[in-house]
Amino acid sequence: MLTSITDGILCCLRGKTGSSVVLPVESSACTDGFEFVEVKPGRVLRVRHIIPERPPKLDQEQNQDQNYEHNQGKDQEKEKEKEKELRAEDGGSTVHCKRKITVYRNGQLVIENLGDVLHSEILQCQNGDVEPCTTLEVELADYSSVAAAVTPDPKPAPLPPPASSGNGLAAAAQQKPAPPPRRKKRKPKRTVLIDSERKISSCKGTEADVALFFVHGVGGSMDIWGSQLDFFSRLGYEVIAPDLAGHGASTAPQIAAAYTFYALAEDLRAIFKRYARKRNILIGHSYGVSFCTFLAHEYPEQVHKVVMINGGGPTALEPSLCSIFQLPSCVLHCLSPCLAWSFLKAGFARQGAKEKQLLKAGNAFNVSPFVLRAMMSGQYWPEGDEVYHAELTVPILLVHGMYDKFVPMDEDQRMAEILLFAFLKIIEEGSHMVMMECPETVNTLLHEFFLWEPDTSKKVTAVLKPITANQTTDMHAPKASRPLNK
Repeated sequence: MLTSITDGILCCLRGKTGSSVVLPVESSACTDGFEFVEVKPGRVLRVRHIIPERPPKLDQEQNQDQNYEHNQGKDQEKEKEKEKELRAEDGGSTVHCKRKITVYRNGQLVIENLGDVLHSEILQCQNGDVEPCTTLEVELADYSSVAAAVTPDPKPAPLPPPASSGNGLAAAAQQKPAPPPRRKKRKPKRTVLIDSERKISSCKGTEADVALFFVHGVGGSMDIWGSQLDFFSRLGYEVIAPDLAGHGASTAPQIAAAYTFYALAEDLRAIFKRYARKRNILIGHSYGVSFCTFLAHEYPEQVHKVVMINGGGPTALEPSLCSIFQLPSCVLHCLSPCLAWSFLKAGFARQGAKEKQLLKAGNAFNVSPFVLRAMMSGQYWPEGDEVYHAELTVPILLVHGMYDKFVPMDEDQRMAEILLFAFLKIIEEGSHMVMMECPETVNTLLHEFFLWEPDTSKKVTAVLKPITANQTTDMHAPKASRPLNK
């Protein structure tokens, strides 16, 4: 503690921010499976890339771009072709994604789902009961219209005076209630139509056209995915996990513009284009969820599924002006022990020796103050609003730790309402770093989602579900930027 304060004072006097290179821990030494990729001149990212050993025969069978071997019998080929045709006729894994998104000038959002409704039993409720994970049909109705239907008119129209019996027809005409005033038809500010078919299939580790991408958040590194990388690589999956700029063993440029959302997103775009297969699954944590959303939006044909772990709500990113991370880097350097302790307390459900060892082994929150300040200040992404997320047609698994103090549960619940194909799972014993606290639970949950394939044999007509007045008030509160304490 005293050493860090002394170093911070020296940094202020010298006008420097301390060491600009984040050294890797011993477990992150460059061995087999680690690569250094230059995404831009002088901008090098460390990437852990594990390619499982597969028999040559398996590779040839699983690669859809190659033809069958000539030594296979013609009868077997005909049988496989018949199976594919039958599967295509039955619908198989082809889902019709049809959605209409309307944005009005008052900020109101109306989502109409008109395509297929999925049925799945992949997830379970907290009480252990099976939860049918159907597509959520959400309509954010106009609050004024809902309130008018619930609340009586404070100024009712006066009743007409009683007429004499001599004016029979005239009195009857006068007693007819006046027609309600016509409401002006609102003009939408923006309308987005989605009409496409998406093929969703089971992704097995033995299939050569499947790759898993793991993206960490602020202050993390690829090492926070250690349990997941080992688990899925043993199952035969090809896994890719990069260190963001300034994190882990990647280079740390001493310019704040290198850590904006757009700069980091372009880095991950380069990594994705380098290692992507035909079917790719993106797994993001915290701030890394935004980059996974960006890639899924940019490459809808290549991104097969997405996992969002404690990512927050579908709101545009905007840095907070009143944040501790706006302090000078030298001050943050002095406060680094306090910040690390705060992250341990808020990021883990328990603060025992095991959690401290996980934090140290995962190389989490081990970045320079300059990088930390630039990362938090660079979280500006106005395009990533509700409409941006509602346009996604990829199946998404939402994982939330019950004791997460960084991301409230209602944010992930709102994300599940906005997304088209969303499955929300809450892990009761986990917090923000749930993949490190509960690795077995997270690995099992992710693997089930990878193997999940929609059952389109049961199709239900999509019905819009209007929400109540109280819910409308909550959903139409002024947009708040996503919390930056990630």
